[in-house]
Amino acid sequence: MPLQNTKIMLINAYKQGYGVGAFNFSNLEQMQAIIEVASEQNSPVILAASTSAIKYMNLKTLVAMVKEATKTISAPVSLHLDHGATYEDCKACIDAGFTSVMIDASHLNFDDNVKLTKQVVDYAKQFNVTVEAELGKLAGVEDEINHAHSHYTNPQEAKLFVEKTKVDSLAISIGTSHGAYKFSGEPTLQIDLLKQIKALLPNTPLVLHGASSIPETLQQEFIKCGGELIGAKGVSEHLIKEAIQNGIAKVNVDSDLRLAFTVGVKQTLQNKTEFNPRTYLLAAKNKMKELLTYKIQNIFNSNQK
Repeated sequence: MPLQNTKIMLINAYKQGYGVGAFNFSNLEQMQAIIEVASEQNSPVILAASTSAIKYMNLKTLVAMVKEATKTISAPVSLHLDHGATYEDCKACIDAGFTSVMIDASHLNFDDNVKLTKQVVDYAKQFNVTVEAELGKLAGVEDEINHAHSHYTNPQEAKLFVEKTKVDSLAISIGTSHGAYKFSGEPTLQIDLLKQIKALLPNTPLVLHGASSIPETLQQEFIKCGGELIGAKGVSEHLIKEAIQNGIAKVNVDSDLRLAFTVGVKQTLQNKTEFNPRTYLLAAKNKMKELLTYKIQNIFNSNQK
């Protein structure tokens, strides 16, 4: 199946009350894991590539790899730029064949965020490419994202922002953060704030970034293999489910996938004689597939959609 329009996927999820996973990848095996699970679960998925992942893989190589890999599956898959920082980032990905881009100008003031987002929207619409923007700011460190502080999304500003930009989906800040160290205390999300935003934007799919759970079982497996992960804490599964029930249509996951993939490598290399990359990369892919399958079936409820 050709790469799909993310907007259609998210509108369906928004109306039917399930979540579509936006899963970050940065190599062949991670991409294969996401696509294979999408096919096995008949679930829509979004392949998300950050600008640093694109630099790592090469833009044209990445697109060609994804298009070839999705030719023979029937589940809907889209290719999405995650946290595009500039108009040029977004344009390059649109021109290369991405079906979805995110322009993240959340660090700018409201008017400048509107201006840059609208510029991307105007270009993307010529090619039927979905545009996501962000209002509010998530703290945390992950790839090119590095914010010390977060601030929540203002509902009235969110409504005005969508009206001015005509953006297809909106990433909001309700308490998550990037990376594996999201909370110092008990994990919480501002669900009441989410409900307010949804009420003002009944036709705009909402996006939750920083939604990794950093599962305790994976943490323990990582540590058992010699890793160090002190104080890591993610978003509880029940909070993600509640967010989906109240308007979140797209759920971004990166850190969990990195952790699962790395555990697969580390576990295989406990065998001191193993040095075949295909062996440990296959184990890493399968470990990541286990996590993806669990999330799709038990948290996002996007299987058979």
